[in-house]
Amino acid sequence: MYSAYLLLKLVHVVAVVAFLGNISMGLFWKAIADRTGRAEIVAHTLRGIILSDRLITIPAIIVILIAGFGAAAIGGWTILGTGWILWSIVLFIIAGVAFGPVTRAQRELAELAAAGGPGLVASEPYQKLSHKWELWGTVALVAPLLALVLMVLKPTLIALHR
Repeated sequence: MYSAYLLLKLVHVVAVVAFLGNISMGLFWKAIADRTGRAEIVAHTLRGIILSDRLITIPAIIVILIAGFGAAAIGGWTILGTGWILWSIVLFIIAGVAFGPVTRAQRELAELAAAGGPGLVASEPYQKLSHKWELWGTVALVAPLLALVLMVLKPTLIALHR
């Protein structure tokens, strides 16, 4: 029978896959929708991205944290004393901070798209918000990708205590 550590580790990894997959697909689908130039497609896509964040990203964050901390505790890894865990958490926090501007821009983009009309995607307000969404969305994706690298490679990094 599998140990609790391995089970929590598996749940943690599955949640990370769902989390990273959903974030990356959001960036992908918005780019595809923007290329159509059609406000109704952009609005529909943004509503889908917002819904997938509620149904996949946010629950995955909760599972990542619970399973990750649980696996670390059972596995004997100290959070502050293990550099790759500590810095992965720092990167995860950075992603969380970046997620705030993403969600605000996402809602505003969805409202603009719903009001829509021809030329929406090329309009200055949409472009300005879209660049903000892409910038912060990239940070929200790259930071946890780097955390994934740390978790897999487990390099020796500076920790707060041993």
